[in-house]
Amino acid sequence: MLSQLRTSVALAAAKAATFASRATGRGAGGMIGGLVANAIDPNIMAGLSKGRPAVLVTGTNGKSTTTKMLVAALRSTRTVATNDGGDNMDAGIISALMAGKDASTIALEVDELHVPHVADRLQPKAFVLLNLSRDQLDRVGEINKIERALRGAVNAHPEATVIANCDDVLMTSVAWDHPNVIWVSAGAGWLGDSVTNPRSGGHVVRTEDDWYAVEPLPDGSEFRRPTPTYAVTDDGLRCPDGGVVTLDLALPGRANRGNAAQAVACAVDVFGVPLASALAAVADVQDVAGRYSTIHFGDHEVRLLLAKNPAGWQEALSMVDRTADGLVIAVNGQVADGEDLSWLWDVKFEDFHGIAVKAAGERGTDLAVRLLYADIEHELIHNCVDAIRACPPGRVEVLANYTAFRDLKKDLHKELDRD
Repeated sequence: MLSQLRTSVALAAAKAATFASRATGRGAGGMIGGLVANAIDPNIMAGLSKGRPAVLVTGTNGKSTTTKMLVAALRSTRTVATNDGGDNMDAGIISALMAGKDASTIALEVDELHVPHVADRLQPKAFVLLNLSRDQLDRVGEINKIERALRGAVNAHPEATVIANCDDVLMTSVAWDHPNVIWVSAGAGWLGDSVTNPRSGGHVVRTEDDWYAVEPLPDGSEFRRPTPTYAVTDDGLRCPDGGVVTLDLALPGRANRGNAAQAVACAVDVFGVPLASALAAVADVQDVAGRYSTIHFGDHEVRLLLAKNPAGWQEALSMVDRTADGLVIAVNGQVADGEDLSWLWDVKFEDFHGIAVKAAGERGTDLAVRLLYADIEHELIHNCVDAIRACPPGRVEVLANYTAFRDLKKDLHKELDRD
């Protein structure tokens, strides 16, 4: 009885806090309600799940996009509670569960560090494991530590189904011992963090469509790329029956084809969504929290791209239209971005000749030094809006890290409202 009263009080307080946040213009309320509810009732996450089937999507890059694609596919047959604002830690997850309390199914993106305890509370029906690479070292630490934590979390739920990217060495290691894995060849764009075997040492050898560890595992078996059930190909998506279906996406880039493949595999094989419905749903996803969106701003058509770590930056740079009239690269170094920007030297900026490049953001000077050593002609303009204005009229590509992207969206909409 006491626990029910505590939950009721927590929900009422959370609702009031969310309303106040929105009414005062301090935020969308996606976090504050969850923070308040969890402070009052630490068990509220498990209580809100109500035993509903849940899927947790995690990885260094692509969580928001894959989750949105998966939710779109699931909604062709059911109702879904999800954290579509990208709030993927406890408070955001609780807020999503409160907002979707009547939905039949739960699909959440979850920060890698939070997966173990979120899984223990929600008892998921499935995990979707995307990729692992270095992220914010000052927050998450070394990547092998994250791999071991995820491995323990996944193995603690043998009843779940795991959809894992077999092209990613670290995620393969996470899922290796699990009894129920659907392997997806989703691609591996960034290889810098998977050159050694995370389970027994020794280096990893890669060929065009395979990888293997030169040293055996402690039990003498080989650690090698599993045979995929689904695979992204040049022609589309190869399915379990060997047939290839068209993967025609609105979102750009090779990485998003891999995200779509894992979303489709989960929707079809775990939740029984018809393949045609799942493919149509992921194809219709055009915007993920403003990423990939285009804004008309004065004489410029501005396309916004987000990148948060070396792997994400390298993938996003491959999406930049080299025929655009200008390119703004914006970097902040706030807590949410990671205050250590040494990763700038891991990203290949060397192929941006022939386009007007502006270095922007609070840490624009750090970026400008990197561009200088890359021999890229550029101009340093810290204010992102001013940097866009300084580009030649026409199409401008903007690539920004987390808080720079967030702040620029707000500033652009303020300027547009003023006009």
